[in-house]
Amino acid sequence: MPKESIRMKRLRSNLVGVDGGEVVLFSDFEDGGEMWTGRGQRERRRHINFSEPYITEPTVQMSVSLWDMDAATVIRADVRAESVTAAGFDMVFRTWGDTRVARIRIAWTAIGELPDEDAWDLY
Repeated sequence: MPKESIRMKRLRSNLVGVDGGEVVLFSDFEDGGEMWTGRGQRERRRHINFSEPYITEPTVQMSVSLWDMDAATVIRADVRAESVTAAGFDMVFRTWGDTRVARIRIAWTAIGELPDEDAWDLY
């Protein structure tokens, strides 16, 4: 059973940045790609750069905004943000078994603290 991951992120100022977008991570049905055939690499990842860097790593939330799956197989998917930094993150989609995925579009949102031009860092 996965370990529960709950945390409160406290921000030092009112400079909260919200960035986001949508990415078609892959579309394998058109060319017989590995996700559609169910053979080969069962993971796809793409690096996403934020519009502006945050002060520290933001909280990143992802969701599937389009999934086109084969109805004859079991639908299995793991979608997560990995390697989150102040500048960006890796969007990761994984599946396994006989699941056949034609295409996936992922929506993402990042929330974190932005630099304050008026703040002085004395240390």
